[in-house]
Amino acid sequence: MDYMKETYPKLAASVIRKLEARNMNGVYFAAAEEAKRAILAEMPDGSSVTWGGSMTCEQMGLFEACLSSSRLQALDRTAAKTPEERRELYARQTLCDYFLMSANAVTMDGELVNIDGNGNRVACLITGPAHVFVICGMNKIVTDLDSAVKRARNTAAPANVLRVGRTETPCLKNGRCADCLSPESICNQFVITRRSGVKGRIKVFLIGEALGY
Repeated sequence: MDYMKETYPKLAASVIRKLEARNMNGVYFAAAEEAKRAILAEMPDGSSVTWGGSMTCEQMGLFEACLSSSRLQALDRTAAKTPEERRELYARQTLCDYFLMSANAVTMDGELVNIDGNGNRVACLITGPAHVFVICGMNKIVTDLDSAVKRARNTAAPANVLRVGRTETPCLKNGRCADCLSPESICNQFVITRRSGVKGRIKVFLIGEALGY
């Protein structure tokens, strides 16, 4: 028996109560495949959907499922090839019905913590798309804001630096954040979501697996 997983439902229920107090919705699924089916089913036929970079969603096959769906209008964030195309695509993303992403950490008090390089992911979290689905493995639950920022800096950032093909940051060389100002830094925007200004606009899907960074 995986005793850690046995603790997840009660921990998730506690976090969801805190999310709801902050005008966000929350739901727990034991497995990623179950969560993926629920996420796809929650978006009505004809809905426009797009996303920010997320290893969690990639591991779940969620992006691929959206792109292959005949009933959703999926906007692929990687389709742009030039700065002009990227600017136009971002403008279209902000008008989508649904935005999919993960978070670098979620506190036990229901706060979301994210670090972003270009800022497009956190910008859509803050405003624009009508609905935001934040999808997180239970490995991203931490005790408090200080722990959340440390996780984002020292766990998520080095892995994401590698993922995007950069090589000259202290976190990659030494395994921990040095609060650098490197030209290759991806830690440009620190966003703490302590409450949703629009009730229910943000929905957090907690999954009883280790997903993403």
